[in-house]
Amino acid sequence: MKNDLATATPSQPSPAISLLEKYNRPGPRYTSYPTAPEWDDQFDAKDFIQVVEDADREQTPSPVSLYVHLPFCQSLCLFCGCNVVINKNKGVATPYLASLKKEIDWISASVSRDRPVEQLHWGGGTPTYLSSEQITDLFNYLNDRFTISSTAELGIEIDPRATTDDQCRVLKGLGFNRISMGVQDFNPEVQKTIRRVQPFEMTKGLFDVCRDLGFESINIDLIYGLPHQTTGSFVDTVEKLLQINPDRIALFSYAHVPWMKKQQGSFAGHLPEGREKLRIFSLATQMLIDAGYRYIGMDHFARPDDELCRAQDNRTLHRNFQGYTTRGGCDLYGMGVSSISAVGDIYAQNWRDLPRYYAAIENDHWPTMRGIRVTPEDKLRRSVINRILCHCLVVKPEVEEEYGVNFDQHFAAELESLEELEGDGLVSVSQDTIGVTPLGRIFIRNIAMAFDSYLTQGSNPEKRFSKTV
Repeated sequence: MKNDLATATPSQPSPAISLLEKYNRPGPRYTSYPTAPEWDDQFDAKDFIQVVEDADREQTPSPVSLYVHLPFCQSLCLFCGCNVVINKNKGVATPYLASLKKEIDWISASVSRDRPVEQLHWGGGTPTYLSSEQITDLFNYLNDRFTISSTAELGIEIDPRATTDDQCRVLKGLGFNRISMGVQDFNPEVQKTIRRVQPFEMTKGLFDVCRDLGFESINIDLIYGLPHQTTGSFVDTVEKLLQINPDRIALFSYAHVPWMKKQQGSFAGHLPEGREKLRIFSLATQMLIDAGYRYIGMDHFARPDDELCRAQDNRTLHRNFQGYTTRGGCDLYGMGVSSISAVGDIYAQNWRDLPRYYAAIENDHWPTMRGIRVTPEDKLRRSVINRILCHCLVVKPEVEEEYGVNFDQHFAAELESLEELEGDGLVSVSQDTIGVTPLGRIFIRNIAMAFDSYLTQGSNPEKRFSKTV
């Protein structure tokens, strides 16, 4: 997927740069549909409990995916938009784990042991904030209450600054097979500004430990658009990343939302914006493609022999709150503060702050804060959006057969809105298909947005979503 973005100059912008400027606007990442801003605070624990119980009584219940949120970090990275709790006193993990175990008990009591867990993911925060003993205890607690498949995908997010070689050995011994490692940028000035000092040697050292231990897949996260980044400095970061040679790479756009995350306000005046940020993105993308990675879409790159690429080729790739996955069709049960579940026809989210999460658990209440019931129309649109994001292809007759609609009639307005994208070479629409072009993968969120009926409703998207590129 060659492009001319990286070689464009301010006085002579390339057509591709002009496209980036045209389409780089706020939009959802579609880890769910409807997206979280549409969820209802009136949806509560009683609604969620009923759905969980009904899901277990299905004639052919779905397999299970588990997400565990461990929110603690020892220090705050100023770019971070995650739900984290900063505390150097690791004793705060003890009461949290006690509450988490109660929630695990309630969920597991409603999930039959006949339903295999095909995916388990620990996120944060920094899961390795926990000691090796706490990690082992929590994993065994889950393993004793759910049936974890021998072929399950077991993943965890780690921070090289806070993860020891011993913790990596413990994780591998427990059965974790996938590691996601945060890096963001290797430039010392950028690291100092975002308060995440993480030298290349530290990162490579821990990566090599994980590789030697035999983890099946190791992902590294980068972020472009951070303060003091330049095209030159980020080229150096990508070159260092290629020396490490991860299996997968996530190249995220920095989401500047200081109205939500006040610590980001200190970045004012130091952010690469406009064409500079777009050139950073373009150059990094081209370097990764030239190094043999495939651009899956939505910021993600993988080796051609990776199961993500194979799943995209045979159109079995799926998307959930952990990103792209090959484990589709699972009911997702989220546990811990702010965690999200997707079970049956609902999404449900736990309380996002510890005091209310603790209060609910202490009063023997499931800690559900909000959620939504997905309508038949939502399911139809979600299916089309996921086919775009995961397969880069929508086969209209397949959608018509599954949902009993005439595609062109039902989505007449949406197809009309794609004409401009088609004219710009981002999508190809035929009688039977909608296909995303290689260039269109960069703008895949914009293509999916055409089928989102909620974007014309509600508040200003500038305050709801990050920009698409």
